[in-house]
Order: sequence, then structure tokens, then C-alpha cells
Amino acid sequence: METNATTTNAEAAPQPSALERTLELSVVIADLDKEIDQRLKRLGKNVKMPGFRPGKVPANIIKQQYGYEAHMEALNEALEKAFKEAVKAQQMRVAGTPKIEPKKTESETQLEFTATFEVYPEVKVADLNEVEIERPVLEVGATELENTLNVLRKQRVRYEPVDRVAATGDRVTVDFLGKKGGEPFQGGEAKDYPFVIGEGAMLADFENAATGLKAGESKTFEMTFPADYHAKDLAGQAVTFDITVKQVSEAILPEIDAEFAKSLGIADGDTQKMRNEIETNLKREVKSRLKSRVKNQVMDALLKTNPIDVPKALVEIEIDQLIQNARQDMEQRSGKKMKDFPMQREWFLDQAKRRVSLGLVLSEIVRTKELHAKPEQIKSVVEDAAQSYEHPEEVIRWYYAQPQRLAEIEGVVIEDNVVEWALSSAKVLDKAIAFDELMGHRG
Repeated sequence: METNATTTNAEAAPQPSALERTLELSVVIADLDKEIDQRLKRLGKNVKMPGFRPGKVPANIIKQQYGYEAHMEALNEALEKAFKEAVKAQQMRVAGTPKIEPKKTESETQLEFTATFEVYPEVKVADLNEVEIERPVLEVGATELENTLNVLRKQRVRYEPVDRVAATGDRVTVDFLGKKGGEPFQGGEAKDYPFVIGEGAMLADFENAATGLKAGESKTFEMTFPADYHAKDLAGQAVTFDITVKQVSEAILPEIDAEFAKSLGIADGDTQKMRNEIETNLKREVKSRLKSRVKNQVMDALLKTNPIDVPKALVEIEIDQLIQNARQDMEQRSGKKMKDFPMQREWFLDQAKRRVSLGLVLSEIVRTKELHAKPEQIKSVVEDAAQSYEHPEEVIRWYYAQPQRLAEIEGVVIEDNVVEWALSSAKVLDKAIAFDELMGHRG
């Protein structure tokens, strides 16, 4: 089939984005008609219609019945071929699917179309010699181990009623009624509502009002909701609360003994064995979190030093994937009732742009710096991940049982290689990080 494809004049039609391109395509009508006839003839040999033997259906009936379908198939195939030839001739890397529209023309010999599409951006890897990257550092010692033990104890806390005023750390059970302009407002009333003072479950003014009260005591106080409060009808609004404390309970932390060790999975209750396991797991977790923080620092630096335009088509595809992932996560957490939860595409726009940008930049870095994952690297990551399980050898076999699982590990290794390359190229500033900050513990 003879086709013709040329680029349009860029000045004649300004592009909406730096990555959008336009091509003019043409299809010779005579060639198209010939292809349509061939398709109908092939179809006629096998088509079955009432009143006719197979292969004996008149051509005019075949054309009447299947002519439009044959025409569209032949035209789409011709346009696809023309587009591929034009793109190849101009060495373009197409991102997404082209939008092909017919042009108004008086030609009697050919059909003309306009193809609008995006191309991949050109990525030139920037020099990182002058870039500063902070690398958080933390050594796990006795203090960090004790802090972790305390966190584990708090996770197993129990509360016992006490006859005294409520203080920070106590759990109080209250009745409350909120009023705005003298009238109760929606969500402002509860009975036997428990919360722990100091944990931030309630607004600070509300916690402060409960502090210092004993069981059976009441208080009326005024407060103003934060301007960014999630309930828009209350954001920045002044209200009044009536609060009655029903019970005050103090926290009782478990002792670090055999029973505590058993609750953590140490069958014989050996507390030293428990400490050893906690220390091993803690060091692994700290290493993972430090690595994650460094990776985020590196990725931020790469995005800043390699700014690129991203194809809208790829961003839209990424948004679709993020929405699908979010729905699956919500279904797992809240059941199938959340599968139809309305999601706005703009919620995911910034994240999608970042992921697409990083993907393009990392791909070019891996290609130009030869940072592809090696088999021995993949094996090392798999073995390291398996160590946190009771039967590591089974986990290793599980990973190697399917190529898709190894592909995920390969992606991790490639990111690690990029991070190592970036750290070897940039100015690295080691900076101590507090244990609670790294682990996300609140005081």
C-alpha cells in the first residue's frame, strides 16, 4: 500500500505542550478500495447466510452486509502503517496512543488525516558533583533497644480505674455535648467516649479541659476549631462544650518478664533471647528506614537536577494505576463496600507526575551508566529479605518460582544501583537522626 506522511509546519499550529507533535497522513483511495475488495472476497468464501450455499452469497449482498466493517478495518490498518512509517522516518518515540482525525480535502485520489500525539522527552543526565545529599545516620545501641521495648510495652498497656484527677497518659471516659451559637451541632455529642490524654486523638483544647477533672466532675468550656479542620462547617468556628468525666484510668505497663517475652513469640519466655531477637529485628528495621530516607533524598535530587516535561498520556495511565491500587487497598481495609468510592483524578496528579518523571530519568541513568541489575545482586536481596521469616529457604524458592516476583526484586536492585551511583557522584553530608524521628514515635 502506498502512503505518504509528512510533518506539519510547527509555526502554523502552536503546540499545547512541548512534547506534542502532529503528523499529516494520507491513504491512497485506490489502494484502500483494492484492500476492501480483497477482504470482502475472503469473507465471501466462508460466510453463511440463509438461502445460500457457503461461498455462494452474491458479492453485492456481502458488501451490503459487511462493507462498512471491511472499510473501517482496511482504513485503520492503512493509517497504522502510515503512522508507523512516518514516526520511524523521523525517529520519534511515541508516548501513548495517537489521536487521528480526518481532514477536509477536495482530493479525489487520497484521504487525508491529522495524527496528534506526544513523544518521550529527551533526558540528559545532569552532573551531580555540586549537588548536596543528606544521609541520615543512626547506630542502634542500648538506648534504642530500651526505647523499642517501651514501645512494645505501650502496645500491650492495660488501664485500671483510679480515684484522682486526670493527667497526661490517663484514659478518660466522658460524655460531651458541643454547641455552636447555642445549638447542638452534628458530630458534637457522645456518650461514654474514651480517649487517652496526650495521644492527640482529640483537639488540644478538649484534652486540656478534661485534664484535672475527677470521675463525676463536669466542665463547660469554649474552644475554636482549627481553620483547616476537616469538617468545613466547623473550621475556624467558636463552639462551647459541656463535658462530664465518667471514669479516669491510669496506664499499667507490663513488666519485662517471661510472660512479656511469651507475648512476643518467645515460647520458653527467655527474656535475653527476646532482647536478642528484638535487637536483630530493630537493626534490620533501622537499616531499611535509613535506606528509604536516603533513596528519597536521592530521588528528590535527581528530579531537581533533571527537570523534564512529562507526556500527559503517561501521566493519565499512571493515574489509572494509582486509582486502581487505591481501590484495592480500600477494599482490603474496608471491604467491597468501598469499591465504588468516588475518586477524583486530581488527587493523584502530583504523585503520577512524580512517578512518571522518575521513571524516565531513572531509565536514562540506568542506560547511560550501565546500572542494570546483576543476578548476584538479585540473589543477595532475596536472601536478605528471606531472613526475617521462620523458613528462609521456602521464601527464596517462592521468589524464584515466578519471573514476575524476581522482576519486582530487579526493580529494587536497579533503584539501589542508582542510589549508590548518585551518592558516589554527589556531595554526601552525613547527619545524625533521632531514633524517635526515624521510627515515627510520638513523645
